[in-house]
Amino acid sequence: MASKGSGMSRKSYRLTSDAEKSRVTGIVHEKLLNDYLHRVFSSPDHAPTSAASRKPLNFQNLPEHLDQLLQVDSEDEESEGQVEGRLGPSTVVLDHTGGFEGLLLVDDDLLGVIGHSNFGTIRSTTCVYKGKWIYEVLISSQGLMQIGWCTINCHFNQEEGVGDTHNSYAYDGNRVRKWNVTTSNYGKAWAAGDIVSCLIDLDDGTLSFYLNGVSLGTAFENISVGPGMAYFPAISLSFKESVAFNFGSRPLRYPSAGYRPLQDPPRADLARTQRLLGCFQAVLGVELDPVEGRLLERQSSEWQLQGQPTVLLTLAHIFQRLAPLLRKVYLVEAVLMSFLLGIVEVGSPAQTQAAVHQVLDLLWLFMEDYEVHDCLKQLLVSLLRLYRFSPIVPDLSLQIHYLRLTIAILKHEKSRKFLLSNVLFDVLRSAVFFYIKSPLRVEEAGLQELIPTTWWPHRSSKEGKDSKEVKEETAEERLRRRAYERGCQRLKKRIEVVEELQVQILKVLLNNKDDNGGEASRYIFLTKFRKFLQENANGRGNMAMLCPPEYMVCFLHRLISALRCYWDEYKAANPRASFSEEAYVPPQVFYNGKVDYFDQQRLGGLLSHLRKTLKDDLATKANILIDPLELQAATMDDLDEDEEPSPAAAQRPMQALAIGGALPLPRPGWLSSPTLGRANRFLSTAAVSLMTPRRPLSTSEKVKVRTLSAEQRTREDIEGSHWSEGLLLGRPPEEPEQPLTENSLLEVLDGAVMMYNLSVHQQLGKMVGVSDDVNEYAMALRDTEDKLRRCPKWRKDILAELTKSQKVFSEKLDHLSRRLAWVQATVYSQEKMLDIYWLLRVCLRTIEHGDRTGSLFAFMPEFYLSVAINSYSALKNYFGPVHSMEELPGYEETLTRLAAILAKHFADTRIVGTDIRDSLMQALASYVCYPHSLRAVERIPEEQRVAMVRSLLAPYEQRPWAQTNWILVRLWRGCGFGYRYTRLPHLLKTKPEDANLPSLQKPCPSALLQQHMADLLRGDPDVAPSFLNSVLNQLNWAFSEFIGMIQEIQQAAERLERNFVDSRQLKVCATCFDLSVSLLRVLEMTITLVPEIFLDWTQPTSEMLLRRLAQLLNQVLNRVTAERNLFDRVVTLRLPGLESVDHYPILVAVTGILVRLLVHGPASGTERATSVLLADPCFQLRSICYLLGQPEPPVPGTALPAPDRKRFSLQSYTDYISAEELAQVEQMLTHLTSASAQAAATSLPTSEEDLCPICYAHPISAVFQPCGHKSCKACINQHLMNNKDCFFCKATIMSVEDWDKAANTSSSSAA
Repeated sequence: MASKGSGMSRKSYRLTSDAEKSRVTGIVHEKLLNDYLHRVFSSPDHAPTSAASRKPLNFQNLPEHLDQLLQVDSEDEESEGQVEGRLGPSTVVLDHTGGFEGLLLVDDDLLGVIGHSNFGTIRSTTCVYKGKWIYEVLISSQGLMQIGWCTINCHFNQEEGVGDTHNSYAYDGNRVRKWNVTTSNYGKAWAAGDIVSCLIDLDDGTLSFYLNGVSLGTAFENISVGPGMAYFPAISLSFKESVAFNFGSRPLRYPSAGYRPLQDPPRADLARTQRLLGCFQAVLGVELDPVEGRLLERQSSEWQLQGQPTVLLTLAHIFQRLAPLLRKVYLVEAVLMSFLLGIVEVGSPAQTQAAVHQVLDLLWLFMEDYEVHDCLKQLLVSLLRLYRFSPIVPDLSLQIHYLRLTIAILKHEKSRKFLLSNVLFDVLRSAVFFYIKSPLRVEEAGLQELIPTTWWPHRSSKEGKDSKEVKEETAEERLRRRAYERGCQRLKKRIEVVEELQVQILKVLLNNKDDNGGEASRYIFLTKFRKFLQENANGRGNMAMLCPPEYMVCFLHRLISALRCYWDEYKAANPRASFSEEAYVPPQVFYNGKVDYFDQQRLGGLLSHLRKTLKDDLATKANILIDPLELQAATMDDLDEDEEPSPAAAQRPMQALAIGGALPLPRPGWLSSPTLGRANRFLSTAAVSLMTPRRPLSTSEKVKVRTLSAEQRTREDIEGSHWSEGLLLGRPPEEPEQPLTENSLLEVLDGAVMMYNLSVHQQLGKMVGVSDDVNEYAMALRDTEDKLRRCPKWRKDILAELTKSQKVFSEKLDHLSRRLAWVQATVYSQEKMLDIYWLLRVCLRTIEHGDRTGSLFAFMPEFYLSVAINSYSALKNYFGPVHSMEELPGYEETLTRLAAILAKHFADTRIVGTDIRDSLMQALASYVCYPHSLRAVERIPEEQRVAMVRSLLAPYEQRPWAQTNWILVRLWRGCGFGYRYTRLPHLLKTKPEDANLPSLQKPCPSALLQQHMADLLRGDPDVAPSFLNSVLNQLNWAFSEFIGMIQEIQQAAERLERNFVDSRQLKVCATCFDLSVSLLRVLEMTITLVPEIFLDWTQPTSEMLLRRLAQLLNQVLNRVTAERNLFDRVVTLRLPGLESVDHYPILVAVTGILVRLLVHGPASGTERATSVLLADPCFQLRSICYLLGQPEPPVPGTALPAPDRKRFSLQSYTDYISAEELAQVEQMLTHLTSASAQAAATSLPTSEEDLCPICYAHPISAVFQPCGHKSCKACINQHLMNNKDCFFCKATIMSVEDWDKAANTSSSSAA
């Protein structure tokens, strides 16, 4: 058979000649050669023949014998015409030219499809009208899809797909239903990794479906058949769902007796390949003994190629005919794959390795390179498909066999380098090899046998005081829990076998000792791995480019295991290196250009900007010069880092997408993963590397940079040499001279950190949903059991319903608890937790070392800080309660180091990105909510603590002040008036969305940080006025916005026509209310810690601050306490989204401030505060009485009457407000009642002309120079805090002088 690659010359083997005959037969006796060739090339039926009747065989007549051997029956020859019962091309693919509706992405092999619109539909190019037919669909995503058959007359749209019209029939495993105009329950739920077989019997008129080879039963009967009725395979799928079809181009995974695939298999070639492979196996099973002149039986695993001419010529004859056949995907999967898997199943790992290496050596020896390349490519594609779409069995034997074969192939050096360079990342989704899919149907995975006893944790649903009460575990529950834990351990051990094989694959790919025949595998892997990261970083908006996050999680864990293994091996051989426990990425990697970070944002902004602004620092600290031409080119790259070298090619699919169509992609997409191929690949942007000097550098010499592409990097560029430091070029003086490890491992580590940032963290949070489901159902089951116990026995109807519900919940919990065991073993095990913890510590060390470089810290990518924050959050929130973070080694030290980083960098001027600054602020705000992390903040050096508090007290303008304010509030929470609650009193009966939220943690104030705040406010005369002015400004804004919004909400609620208030508006309104409360609490803390800021009028701003405070407090009190006012009506509505809006939180905050001013202060301070409060025209004593439930002020000298239960009163909250605090409120009310009476008796009427023209509340007391306009001191002082222009004429105010009307009048008269 002629080779398909006829344009490429085959290797020239001179198989035989008369001149050589004597030489060949001189080595092996003619009789022995005849016996050997007959043994190898026996007839297909293996009928025994006598030696006398056999025709002698030698290398001259062997080709003729082989031709006869490979003859196949005429019925096995592939028919070129039409097959009865089938219409259309013999090669069946998806009809991307006209047989579709909607927007779809089709793979380049026209077998995989991704939905790109609401509900797109596509059919095949071939239909059937008679007989029994089957095709398979490989499910890549488990979303909404309808798979089945349709006729050409079926018309679909974006709402109606296969099964929604007459003469179209479909199975939907997402909703577990069947469809033919109407719908009904059918089958089982499918999951990603399943295979659906679609069978049609046009003789009986029936349709049926199989799921992973298990029949789901007949779905439809009496379908329309006869003239004009022909059925196409078809599918409708929603956005981002993906599948791949197998019409027969590959062997069916689950063939069904009597049913024929739509595409005929290559039967003739299949028969020839099987016979040739049988001859090849015969060569491996027999050995020539020329001395004894006999044939020896051998095990295939023991056979070795020893250079015998007879054997070599025999193999050459075999491969001359076999090589072209092994380029066909069907034959590779059906014959070669089966042969290699047979080797794996019967041999030990060592035997498997030897046998597979022998086979691969022979392939490379006797086949052309392009033939071996095609064969290996198809072999790996088939292996990946088999691995991903294999059912989960209890011992995971299928996955283990496929991984063992993959390892054996990749351990073959020449094959590994070819696959790494051209297949593993370019054609395949190699990350699939590191994934262990989670079984959706636990019974099919054998988890019932592995974990026969189920158990789930019992959590209390109560809040507040009862949350500590843990129900005592009964003896029965203890036995169940232990049995469940034993089952989980059995499952974990089996999964660990698979994980270890996956780690072995990565260890093979990271081998850097195989550089004899070219570049070592590790450096090929690094180039491909970097491109993989770039695709996933740049392809955020293109789902077809992204590696699914569930794959990324597993890939990361295996990569960390392999990386740490190589890291510690290097340490063992090089004592001066560091252990993996001390790993970090040196800071010079971020600025020396050796590693490409594509469009990843740096802490200091764009890379081009940093190179311009920090070029002098690079020169002085790192001896690096930036070429001006390189700077210009880098600037253009940074402006559009996503630009591809071939933009037209990249834009064509997008332009076609806009008008609709089924588009063939150049490579199969990530989401159409059954083909396990790749979508359009972004070419790597140019990586900036350093020009390698040709001699050692002295410390004073500078290195000029130039641009190299990723492919141009060599081992020397990465590892360095005796005259180059490779990746570590440009070492700052703060970094140690001795290397941490091999430079290539540093790049792998950097990639692992980036992987976590891309999608691993989000996936870890997503998988927690299984645990949440278990808790929900466990709570529902306990509630049902409680109702059963309380239900009267004579209510049999209710008992029956409750018993039914109990059974449903129990069955669901059994299922979920087994699924949870799988998730715990694959995602949240102790080992996985240690991996994430190690990554957290790597980031902390990297940030600490980067920080020491001063301004060069700005070159660090933002994702290092993001990963440090997010990995800590994952360890704290996702891995419990089975594994606790407190059990991790060095836990306290790690908490303190993270606290130091958050405290220092949340206000670091070197960090300019708004998002990362917000993330740091939010992380610090969350950090101070938990006692253990707050104590860590208190453990950092005092200098850092004071600097952190100073940053928190900076003016709120021009920065995210809300988060800053939350941090200060949390430092105070637990100390303020009535401020010891976890949840607001009126919300206790409602269930929180997430009890783990930082805002729902128990108060844990920090006296140490409060003291730092007091010292700063007291010691620096500039800090307190600017800080308090900004707090008062924001309080004024927040409360005014809140009042304006509730007015709009009230108006909308009172309209007669039905309308809905925008939920976003409600959320903003509630946020403004919460901000007002928190700002009031910060003011309470300030007055408590440093009361002299307001009460010591020797300070220039004290009086002004006190008057502003009194004005705002009166405004809040009047708005909130007015009878039947706007606030009351909105609170009564209890609108969703405004749950936190209530009288209690805001009134107790105001009360706390008033008590501190009027009760706790010194006598002189109390007098001043009282006079200022009463002098404010908005003051109403009735508002103070409202706090104690009194409608009117009491008569002086009489006891306070009992509060009205229908009215708000602080006395109703005895669980939250102590008796001492209530007594202080009563004391304050008595004092204000007396003081207001005295003020009313002594106050003199004031002329309107003498009142301040700004506030009309106070007499004129100040005159502005040089313009001469007048106002009260409070107004002008407040104005000058923010503006230096006159109220009236806008002239610049140079000075403010006291003004006394009487004195000025007398001086005028004297004049």
